[in-house]
Order: sequence, then structure tokens, then C-alpha cells
Amino acid sequence: MKRLTILRHAKSSWEDSNLADFDRPLNDRGWKAARRVGRELKKRGIEFDLCVASTAARVRETLDGLVESYGKPDFEICFEPRIYEASLATLTAIVRGLPVSSKAPLLVGHNPGLHQLVLEFARDDGRGLRDRASAKFPTAALAMIEFNVDLWTGIEPGGGEISELIFPKELD
Repeated sequence: MKRLTILRHAKSSWEDSNLADFDRPLNDRGWKAARRVGRELKKRGIEFDLCVASTAARVRETLDGLVESYGKPDFEICFEPRIYEASLATLTAIVRGLPVSSKAPLLVGHNPGLHQLVLEFARDDGRGLRDRASAKFPTAALAMIEFNVDLWTGIEPGGGEISELIFPKELD
């Protein structure tokens, strides 16, 4: 069994129009959402054994906000430049290249790629979670997909099921 958790970065600031997209920080709403998601993950007892994240400033700050309310991670955080502006094909390659030893990684990045990844690998479920994710995958949204495979190379389109779906606006 493998469990992939996909987290879109929190809301970023457009205040400084001179900043490159890659360097945009979180705005106040983004910081609040990142902390909110961290609290919810802690409350639900969700743990990870690895984090693979985009190198963009807003992703780094999203992780900082999570840590503030979740606690210091006891797993490695790897920053992967290919996640920034990644296509579905690139994200799929990254996931299929995860270490065999990782059973519960967290992937943090950007739309539209992450939204496409969720929809590509999650099949329809009886709880309507895929339908909800299909309609939108807002900033700081999190989807956990469970796969009945032993190797990341074995994941296939429609091969997983969403077991958790968190939208920050629905918390608290």
C-alpha cells in the first residue's frame, strides 16, 4: 500500500509587481490557510515519511506555515526544481521515481499540474471526493490518494482512491 498526499501551495501575494512569479511569497490569507491545514493534519493524525516540494518561495512558506501548527517534521524535505510549472507527465515521473522505501510522501507544488495529477490517478469513489476535487483544487487544498501497489512505478491512471480531501475554507 502506498499513500500519496498532494498539497497545493497556499495563496500567494501579488503586492509586489516587480517580483518574478517564482519569488512571490504568501499573503496573510495564505499563511492562515497553511497553518490551518497543518492543524488539521495533526488533528487527523496524518503523518508523512518524505516531502518532495517545489523550490518556489510560496511553497517553502506553505511548508513553514504547516510546520508552525503541525510541528517539526521527522522526515526529509527534498526540494525538486522540476515541480515548478510541471506538466502532468513530469509530476507523474516524479511520483513514479519516489523511493521504494517511502510509503507516505507529501508532494507540494502548483496548479494546474497538481490538480491534473489528482484527477489522473484517483478513480471515482463512493464518497464523492473525486467529484469534489474535480470541481476545484484551490490554494492550500490537500488530497490523499491511496494505491494498492508495492512500488511507485506500479501506479496507474485511475488506480488510486482519495481517502482525505481538505479545503482550508471548510476548516474551523
